[in-house]
Amino acid sequence: MSETRNGAEGLRVAIGFPGAVMLVMGGIVGVGIFANPAIVARGLHAPGLVLAAWSLGGVVALLGSFVYAELAARIPATGGEYVYLRDTYGPLAGFLFGWTTLFVVQAGGMAAVSIVFARNLDVLFGGGLSEPLVVVAVLAGLAAVNCVGVKSGNGLQSLLGLLKVGAIAALIVAGLSLAPHRPAAAVAPMAGSAPLDAWKAFGGAMIPVVFSYGGWQTANFVAGEIRDPARNLARALLAGVAAVIVLYLLVNVACLRALGVDALGRTLTPTSDVLALSVGPAAARLAAAAIALSALAFLSQSMLTAPRVCFAMARDGLFFRRVATVARGSRAPAVAIVLQAAWTAVLALSGRYDQILSYVVSMNFLFFAVSASCLFVLRRRARKTGAAAGASGFRAPWHPITTGAFILACLAIVGCSFWAYPVNSLIGYAILLLGVPPYLYWRRRGARDAAPPP
Repeated sequence: MSETRNGAEGLRVAIGFPGAVMLVMGGIVGVGIFANPAIVARGLHAPGLVLAAWSLGGVVALLGSFVYAELAARIPATGGEYVYLRDTYGPLAGFLFGWTTLFVVQAGGMAAVSIVFARNLDVLFGGGLSEPLVVVAVLAGLAAVNCVGVKSGNGLQSLLGLLKVGAIAALIVAGLSLAPHRPAAAVAPMAGSAPLDAWKAFGGAMIPVVFSYGGWQTANFVAGEIRDPARNLARALLAGVAAVIVLYLLVNVACLRALGVDALGRTLTPTSDVLALSVGPAAARLAAAAIALSALAFLSQSMLTAPRVCFAMARDGLFFRRVATVARGSRAPAVAIVLQAAWTAVLALSGRYDQILSYVVSMNFLFFAVSASCLFVLRRRARKTGAAAGASGFRAPWHPITTGAFILACLAIVGCSFWAYPVNSLIGYAILLLGVPPYLYWRRRGARDAAPPP
């Protein structure tokens, strides 16, 4: 019998291990996997290099899951990285993470995906749908479901996540079994003749790969609503990331088998092309259906997880106090959910979401590296006090080697992002620094005291 109770933050504890696994997978698998195999193939020109890039991205995500699993065991509180940074490096570090998460990273990603959902739904229905109306309707609907409670929100995202995995599995079967096999062509050289150019091309190709693998950390945002998070969330991170690695590699193998690396690199619609070889004229609508379903599932997961960061900030007095309000009946952070939905809608309807997204890759992976470094500090503190890693005793395997490797990989991605997109990366850090004045404002208001008990 599943246990349902209220946690220390007043939120309902209702997510078990299966739901946590779907949260991890749902945070990773969005719409990028339907387009990014073509982008990577366009830059690398060789099947082996394409699969190497996706494998390397999976290794980075798996190393990150080791680190975040132990962080979840040590600090099983709502807010994820915000809490880890706050407790390790102080409130400013946590606030800057929360600032960029609310206003740029999560909202920008959700805005982009909501537009993708609306456009593919329009294709599915043969045209004529109002894009702004669809965007507002889907965000409002998902916000309403999550305001009803974490159980309904997680139930919906788990169901949509299972359907999404089924749709991707169907694409894999189509590429591996139904589409005619495309013989491997001669391997073309990577862009540029010098080794430095080849490394730059590989580094540039890694950016869409790591972007596709991002999102597993968002499950940590709802740690306070997961039953026995020190055990269940830690295991869910490992299981969910491993499952997505297998899924992504199979998608790329299917695309390469059906299209070949050259055709894959030339197309803008790899999913539709693979399905066209398998099922014929219905391919465009089937591809639109798969992408719309995946977009909806991602939005459902994000609407559940993202608002918990600004909720945690508000409880600490570093954001509007009303955002920390917990609905009396549902025990959901209703104000934070509505705020997330409203700001996402503003970005989506403004048409600036894709520009905002181009700023965040470098900044996002810098936060990954800094958050991972928290583990060194927390372990040192634990040794001094004799504290355990958590109820489960989970410890990142082969730390500090794996943790250090993850940090170095994140910093390498930051460097690749600067190398490939220097202006956008600098703008991203400018947005980050714009969070300092609001932080000082909240501090001057004397609002650092914790929110009153719910």
